[in-house]
Amino acid sequence: MTRRLAQVAKKVGVSEATVSRVLNGKPGVSDSTRQAVLSALDVLGYERPTQLRGERARLVGLVLPELQNPIFPAFAEVIGGALAQLGLTSVLCTQTKGGVSEADYVDLLLQQQVSGVVFAGGLYAQADAPHDHYRRLADRNIPVVLVNAAIEHLGFPCVSCDDAVAVEQAWRHLASLGHERIGLVLGPADHMPSQRKLTAARALAPDLPDEHVARAMFSLEGGQAAATRLLDRGVTGIICASDPLALGAVRAARRKGLAVPGEVSVVGYDDSAFMNCTEPPLTTVRQPIEAMGRAAVELLNAQIGGSSVTAEELLFEPELVVRGSTAQAPRH
Repeated sequence: MTRRLAQVAKKVGVSEATVSRVLNGKPGVSDSTRQAVLSALDVLGYERPTQLRGERARLVGLVLPELQNPIFPAFAEVIGGALAQLGLTSVLCTQTKGGVSEADYVDLLLQQQVSGVVFAGGLYAQADAPHDHYRRLADRNIPVVLVNAAIEHLGFPCVSCDDAVAVEQAWRHLASLGHERIGLVLGPADHMPSQRKLTAARALAPDLPDEHVARAMFSLEGGQAAATRLLDRGVTGIICASDPLALGAVRAARRKGLAVPGEVSVVGYDDSAFMNCTEPPLTTVRQPIEAMGRAAVELLNAQIGGSSVTAEELLFEPELVVRGSTAQAPRH
């Protein structure tokens, strides 16, 4: 017990006597200090005293699919920082292949009595994935916000970058450079943002051949494999659903002895860290991460405060960032 008091006191920067007063429900402690002590208990993995368990912890789960794609650490930084300003502590949950699943993390977060959960790039975006764990959160009235397009009928507020506008910007850019054979590297068929991107592309180019649409896992290797198929079919401009996919496409072109952008132009999506440092620097469509992250936290905090938030989608406008991976189409 004394070790626990000492650890919590050190974490919060108060005396052990203050921690003891909070744990025993004694007066004379400010509300902010009391909350900080309870949060420290949660973070350090100690159970709250029985009489304090009814309250939710000042913890918020931040569930991400991976950290290899720089867009996810970028979202984590913005969301974590905005939560900290509100006195909320983010608990980062990232999935590993064959490791802890999204559903396992939800169970863990429920045990920790979290105040809410923000999901970015999770299973809610895949129609064929399991979704029971979202229902568990809804049944317990846990505030939830989703970042980027979700399947229908989950009933949670959502903050998204406009996939349709992103494809329009990329497509028009390539078309203005004279590219006529434009291909897409997208995520799996049941992935909602990819579905939206494909719908937008077909609206712009109704005669887009199926063989100019390649599916991939979201990784550099996936992008390389998918882009290789497109290049074999004579595509000169490639629009990708993420920056790592686009870097894979650049590598695919190089492996075939094709110059980027001299013979093949490539457009990414996200404008994540270091895309201006690649060779060539990547033309990409930027997600407004700062604005989206802050909006997600505002929506979550409103729910935590007891306000009802409509389960609608806030759409944010992306921005085309033209760099060195796109150029005039080759003349044949």
